[in-house]
Amino acid sequence: MNKSYVLRAGRYTTAQKNAYESLYSQYIIPYSHEYLDLTKIFLNNKVSMEIGFGMGTATAQIACDNPDMNYIGIEVHRPGIGRLLWEIEKRSLLNIRIIEYDAVIVTEKMIPPESLDAIHIFFPDPWPKKRHKKRRLIQRPFTDTLAKCLKPDGYLYMVTDWEDYALQALDELTLTAGLENAYEGFAPAQSWRPSTKFEKKGIAKEHDIKELYFKSAGK
Repeated sequence: MNKSYVLRAGRYTTAQKNAYESLYSQYIIPYSHEYLDLTKIFLNNKVSMEIGFGMGTATAQIACDNPDMNYIGIEVHRPGIGRLLWEIEKRSLLNIRIIEYDAVIVTEKMIPPESLDAIHIFFPDPWPKKRHKKRRLIQRPFTDTLAKCLKPDGYLYMVTDWEDYALQALDELTLTAGLENAYEGFAPAQSWRPSTKFEKKGIAKEHDIKELYFKSAGK
């Protein structure tokens, strides 16, 4: 099975390393081949999953703004995990947990059907070279798995600054059973979503930000 990610080189600061080592056992859920019992992890059953949270600053802000919602962040980039753990401690956030593993496998093996209120995918790796596009995350059959994880009133929200990826994702999500587009084509920017480092880089390159917002359907 091909991995859905590639580990990027990045600076691992002392603060990130210390946060990772000291907070790992408290906030990171080990990978397993069994479905999570979310009622044993969080105080309520309102759960959103973010795939690839990068450095985690937007994740921390969303969790801070929505204390009644719980968040599972999936990431493999250790500096980003350390940074989010640092943010969790700094902001005293109780509603975030992290899984350090491949998002495709985690979603298939650990996330129960109809258990998520939302799925966030902000600026996933665009794999811009033609020969690498098959590695893009948002395509079937993975989108079928994501749809099955959503509750009947759940939603999937993706943002990218690569137009051809956005167009491909729009096609794939439109063809995914169990999802329906909440808008005609691309979605307007959602006011509650904080800007990310990758978004700022895309804007600096004069890329258009494309947003996709799909709701559960037929459940």
